[in-house]
Amino acid sequence: MNWRRAWAISTKELLQIRRDSRSLAIVIAMPLILLFAFGYGVSFDTKNIPVYVYDQEGSQASQNLLKHFQASEYFHVVRSVNSYKALEDAIDRGECSVAIIIPWNFSHQLNMNPPVHVQALVDATDSNTANVGMTYVQAVIQSYSQHITMDWMQQQGRLNASVPLSVDARTLFNENLESAANIVPGVVAVIMAVVGTFLTSLTIAREWERGTMEQLVSTPVKPLELMVGKLAPYVVIGMADTLLCAAMGVWWFQVPFRGAWWVFTLSSFLFLAVVLSMGYTISVVAKSQLAASQVSLVATFLPAFLLSGFIFPIDQMPAVIRAVTHLLPARYFMTIARDVFLKGTPLALIREELLILAGFAAILGFIATRAFRKTLG
Repeated sequence: MNWRRAWAISTKELLQIRRDSRSLAIVIAMPLILLFAFGYGVSFDTKNIPVYVYDQEGSQASQNLLKHFQASEYFHVVRSVNSYKALEDAIDRGECSVAIIIPWNFSHQLNMNPPVHVQALVDATDSNTANVGMTYVQAVIQSYSQHITMDWMQQQGRLNASVPLSVDARTLFNENLESAANIVPGVVAVIMAVVGTFLTSLTIAREWERGTMEQLVSTPVKPLELMVGKLAPYVVIGMADTLLCAAMGVWWFQVPFRGAWWVFTLSSFLFLAVVLSMGYTISVVAKSQLAASQVSLVATFLPAFLLSGFIFPIDQMPAVIRAVTHLLPARYFMTIARDVFLKGTPLALIREELLILAGFAAILGFIATRAFRKTLG
């Protein structure tokens, strides 16, 4: 390993990046664009669900129930209609996602104390919103039920009687249940995977397309020196982008960072070594910038977006897909990023994920050095 030759390759690659406006745009603009696109464009919060109401009774009791829906931040009572068909038409037109039907004998049923049935129609074309909406409807109904039960007990003078149980829930690590706190750390992992692999996938392919591979092959530089020299500038660029995105997440999106920065930096470096080695291997094999860029995006963006736990929980996936996720380095870094950001997890508790990333880095680094041959065939 001759460090002077590796340094010369690194200097050449830096000059190439400076002269290539597309690479500069990717380095500077792409991470921030992805961060803001995901930070603002992706949200798991389900609030202000539009609701239509068909109150068949119109009594004080039914209006009190509707006030519970109006007081909830999860529902927005848009309109009250006077027929069942009007509700169905509103759901068909997409004007509401939930429709509440209060029966004509609602007050009578409350006074007689049998089970009282309130019907809810839910638009299930979006299954996630439908499930969340049904849960919120049941919570509002339960709250109203407990309220009238307590009123009845007070009227009967039974203040010491047993009351319905309630849950005093406390959320940990994301106290306000904000989507940004969950999304932004994951975005950092996606950005590293995409930008790191995409940039390095062009390094060797660029040499082939510009006809400079013959000069490179004729030099005494060895495959390891070439890989180190080619990747060194992107290590610096990738770490700078990673820390910039993490800082923007903390400062702009107000995502808490409870861990140690050096732990996050160490894990980021290991993951960056993985994606850079992957991109370099793709560049050697593809020999075309267009093919290399397409392969790199398919090989990194889709797995990091769909199978790393960024959007879909891994424990809810089929068993076969869960097994496949163990082969994806992004899965482990996604876990580390969220744990360090939100939980402040120390190094000892993420040691297993770090060792797996180190193993991926060693294997892919070895493959990358063996992939390049100093031949023109």
